Amino acid sequence: MKSSEGARREAGEDSPPGPPEAPSGRAERAGDEGLFVTCPSCRGPSYRKDVERRLLVCGTCGHHFRLTVEERLRITVDRGTWQETWPGLVGGDPLRWQEGPGGPAYAERVAAARSATGHAEAVVTGTAEIAGVAVALGVMDFHFMGGTMGTAVGEKLARLVDLARETRRSLVVFTASGGARMQEGTLSLVQMAKVVASLVRLREAGVPYVCVLTDPTTGGVCASLAMRGDVQVAEPGALIGFAGPRVIEQTIQQTLPPGFQRAETLLERGMVDMVVHRGDLRTTLGRLLRALSKTPAPAA
Repeated sequence: MKSSEGARREAGEDSPPGPPEAPSGRAERAGDEGLFVTCPSCRGPSYRKDVERRLLVCGTCGHHFRLTVEERLRITVDRGTWQETWPGLVGGDPLRWQEGPGGPAYAERVAAARSATGHAEAVVTGTAEIAGVAVALGVMDFHFMGGTMGTAVGEKLARLVDLARETRRSLVVFTASGGARMQEGTLSLVQMAKVVASLVRLREAGVPYVCVLTDPTTGGVCASLAMRGDVQVAEPGALIGFAGPRVIEQTIQQTLPPGFQRAETLLERGMVDMVVHRGDLRTTLGRLLRALSKTPAPAA
């Protein structure tokens, strides 16, 4: 299990040779409040509005900035179709966790994450349409304590899977996580089994599931729901794996090859089915979902 800070460090430490990668998510663009933003991969400056027009993709190197939940929904779902489910569902503090002597308590960390993101937990769930296809949709939020999966995240995801099965809506989940939430102990680990059990029932019912792996998808989330899709889609350059590259290098005492655990390498090895540029993702999802659910194409 990883703490949220450990998840962030692990997920961001696998940058290509060169300057160290900037922090993730909103912090990628923090401090760039003027007309330009700095790409955390190529370090080149880009005109802010150009980056936004490209759906937060660097025009020089193609780096896909990590998105907030609101940004993801805005570019993915059909306008006016999003309805959030269980927005007030939250977890507890079973261990009364405190990070070292004088460190912040878990409850304080959660409160800070809620204030920063505007969300109650590290996943937002709901129903929507994507290119005219009705879906049950989950979007994990790496900005909320590294997207770690605690009891509330696991419960919301399991409920979402059950909702998809009961209503026969195709299931789509965007994953972004550092793994299980250490501050909730073993209770966070059992969420993996709970969500997978719901996914098994979903598959038995013949309801499609498409998982979109975004940067980063690691730890227990990668080991459970992220690798259970009928179709595995990844964004370019996404870090995908169980243990992070630095941990692996320190364990095996070897230097890993370039691109290790990146989406393109996993595609070559058959671990994902396609790597799709963000600009093509909504259209691609629409085609996949229509094919999987046998939904007719919208009238011209």
